[in-house]
Amino acid sequence: MSERCLFCAIAAGKVPAHIVYEDDRTVAFLDIHPSAPGHTLITPRTHAARIEDLSAEDAAALFTALHRLTKPIREAVGAEAATVGINDGPGSGQEVPHVHIHVIPRRRGDGGGIIQAITRKGSAGASLPDVADRIRKRIT
Repeated sequence: MSERCLFCAIAAGKVPAHIVYEDDRTVAFLDIHPSAPGHTLITPRTHAARIEDLSAEDAAALFTALHRLTKPIREAVGAEAATVGINDGPGSGQEVPHVHIHVIPRRRGDGGGIIQAITRKGSAGASLPDVADRIRKRIT
């Protein structure tokens, strides 16, 4: 736990939140600035600023919680779908430096758009085989 991290404080019960689920490794609570009713954040209890900082066990627990919660979140607010996303690092818009998954209930025509609409620059100017090769070389 990080002494200065808001999400660590929520997980430790030191800061109030509308918690919808918790287990030994994760806690899920409503976003205080929701993009839609039911917008939920799922976080590991252990502090990790970025995805690569998570242990394999915490990563598995986080996605197990996601798997368990997505349908109940949708059903609770009568949504037909959900957008699931992670902002990984300040350049992506991550505001709290603690890994968290956003589950945002969605409806057709809600104006939210698709994740790919975040940026439409795509791979302009980049060779797909070259980018794939550079990624493969960095995987350990």
